[in-house]
Amino acid sequence: MSDTKFERNAGILMPVSSLPSPYGIGTFGKDAYDFVTFVKECNHKYWQVLPLGPTTYGDSPYQSYSAFAGNPYFVDLDMLIEAGFLLKSEVISRDWGDGIVPVNVSEDDAVNGRFGTYRDGNIGDERYVSYEKIYNNRFDILRIAYNRFKAACAESKKTLAKGLPLYKQFDNFVKDNADWLEDYALFMALKSHFNNVSWGEWETDIKFRKPEAMSRYEEQLSDDIGYWKFIQFEFYLQWNALKQYANSNGIEIIGDIPIYMGYDSVDVWANQGEFQLDENLTPIKVAGVPPDAFSDAGQKWGNPLYDWGYHEKTGYEWWIRRMEYSLRMYDVVRVDHFRGFDEYFSIPAKDKTAVNGHWEKGPGIELFQVIKARLGEKPIIAEDLGYVTDTVRRMVKESGYPNMKVLEFAFDSRDSSGAGDYLPHNYEHNCVAYTGTHDNETILGWLSSIKPEEVQMVRAYLNRPTESKQVLASELVRTTIASVADTCIIPIQDYLGLDNSARINFPSTLGTNWRWRLIKSDLTKALADSIRKQNIVYGRVMWEDLQEDEKPKNPEEEKETETEPKQKKDSSVKEAKD
Repeated sequence: MSDTKFERNAGILMPVSSLPSPYGIGTFGKDAYDFVTFVKECNHKYWQVLPLGPTTYGDSPYQSYSAFAGNPYFVDLDMLIEAGFLLKSEVISRDWGDGIVPVNVSEDDAVNGRFGTYRDGNIGDERYVSYEKIYNNRFDILRIAYNRFKAACAESKKTLAKGLPLYKQFDNFVKDNADWLEDYALFMALKSHFNNVSWGEWETDIKFRKPEAMSRYEEQLSDDIGYWKFIQFEFYLQWNALKQYANSNGIEIIGDIPIYMGYDSVDVWANQGEFQLDENLTPIKVAGVPPDAFSDAGQKWGNPLYDWGYHEKTGYEWWIRRMEYSLRMYDVVRVDHFRGFDEYFSIPAKDKTAVNGHWEKGPGIELFQVIKARLGEKPIIAEDLGYVTDTVRRMVKESGYPNMKVLEFAFDSRDSSGAGDYLPHNYEHNCVAYTGTHDNETILGWLSSIKPEEVQMVRAYLNRPTESKQVLASELVRTTIASVADTCIIPIQDYLGLDNSARINFPSTLGTNWRWRLIKSDLTKALADSIRKQNIVYGRVMWEDLQEDEKPKNPEEEKETETEPKQKKDSSVKEAKD
């Protein structure tokens, strides 16, 4: 397998949930378009968005109800207002957790920004997502939109308006995505029907997908099924428009494929033979990682493990479909936990920790050879972090995919896989360099958490013996950009110089993750200019993309430029004397 070639460029890591918006969480609305503009002004090429799937308990995009569906939270409500499916007053009168809530506001007042009185005690924090309030309001609002959408579809069947009628657009979407959408919509309707318990607790006939039960529930829950299809229709309508806008501005989207699915997902329910389940469809072994310096008990993720023998017999068909779908959805795909395809950590499902787990062989390079044979050479990034063995290194090299380098790991004694691999002077061109990822502390927060002697190592490496940690953090960003890595991705928090109050995720914890958000005032022209200048200095901007005044000049050119006005002045004086 040959190398996946990436131009020398850079990008920003920024989950969609962290975007600003008026309704409690980032969406595909105006603020997403503004962020694309910001990325362009930085002269970056990439926006890494992380997974976009519907989240389950804990709100992590790496625990999703579906490998193919989109997150209902990201459907922009203002766009639904513009489409006529919602009223402004209906939306702003809800408590989204990040502002004051108008009381009994009329539609005219809502449209014109006159809100009158407000509820007490509902001033939230726009820096953080309130998932409870989002959950309690969004699905109800989307149901209102769905009912108006149904009426609009019925009306579009009666009219002879130009263009593709609304009902036909919807029908085409359902038909084109039937291979995953039918199961997903039924699964979500069943979740609601059974009070949101895991599918493993459903009635036996539908739990085992008996044909008569499937038919019965498809008829009984037909309106709910339509509702969940509508949400996906709007999700992809909005996402495809945003991605097209990004691409038209020279920005490519990097998205993630989480290696595992949650047990309570449509993918496990609809593909039971592809996972290690017992006769009662309960997981036998689950995924995680062994104990290390970060955790004495290891990490028990709880995801059911794949039956790789079964996948091999099918020609890895499910994985082919998943990768093909992801490559349509994103421009570049980052495969999460790449080492798990070489060896995966298997933990008895009944154990409370990962202590008794052991390593088992995965499909190895064979899976990616099959993907290449079916789909061709594609832009894929291998997330090879964690405890990396020689066999993992060989698999990454054989795949040709760029791997990941996280600068924090170069100086942190808690990392057990060879700090030298993460020092910039040891990087190869075919890699993607990060200061940190969504799972790490911010670079400033990290500098405050590591040992004093490790901070001294950072100072020595940067030749900054007396500078503040704020300066060190900025220098670490600069060092990552300056590295030989063909691609570097910087989390937006590190560009902003934020501490751990802006951390996205703390692995193996629940309740406080995936909450941090940007506010509009963060993305200044000064910040974009600063990032752009670093890109120019370290060759991450193509020469032809530079404005004439941004192109470095040699000393003679600079001298001529400096003296030109004086020469003109002298000439004019001489002419006056003459």
